[in-house]
Amino acid sequence: MTTTSPLSAPAAPLRIVIPGGTGLLGRMLTSRFRGAGHRVTILSRNVESPGLLWDGRTLGDWAAALDGADVVINLAGRSVDCRYDAKHRGEILWSRVDSTRVIGEAIALAARPPRVWLQASTATIYAHRYDAPNDEHTGILGGGEPEAPETWRFSIDLARAWERAFDDSNTARTRKIALRSAMTMSPDAGGIFDTLAGLVRRGLQ
Repeated sequence: MTTTSPLSAPAAPLRIVIPGGTGLLGRMLTSRFRGAGHRVTILSRNVESPGLLWDGRTLGDWAAALDGADVVINLAGRSVDCRYDAKHRGEILWSRVDSTRVIGEAIALAARPPRVWLQASTATIYAHRYDAPNDEHTGILGGGEPEAPETWRFSIDLARAWERAFDDSNTARTRKIALRSAMTMSPDAGGIFDTLAGLVRRGLQ
């Protein structure tokens, strides 16, 4: 028997909206979905990027793209590949929390809301441990580990605020799924392997 992925031979093309779709993961997903025949709309804060322009904070004309869409995959958020100074921490926080909140507002106002909302989150929310795996059912949330660096606590507080904005969104007609992922391993330019290779070239072994 031969099985076929639902994405490779859709009964009908899906309408997929990807806020923050210009990043590494967004580009990978967009290429995969479009290659499978689906229609993808990207929301971006960069005026030079393809797709619809939004600010990631307020409702606008972009919200019409969610009305009648099948799936929303929100990947919006400032890159964490930076120094964790006060300015960057603020940008990392608001770019995730505000974009999640306003996506929820747009879905709530849609006459035909998306069937599924996939919301980026982070596995950093879990405690650092070696005794057992962390998962949605038995995982232990972090932030209280003895002698945890202050940057760990920021990352976990960020993750909690991010997911709280998602959970608080009133989207009763849309299924919501939080994606607690870690670093996306990809050989594509701009991925984590570029960063690791740079560290090795500078002598880190």
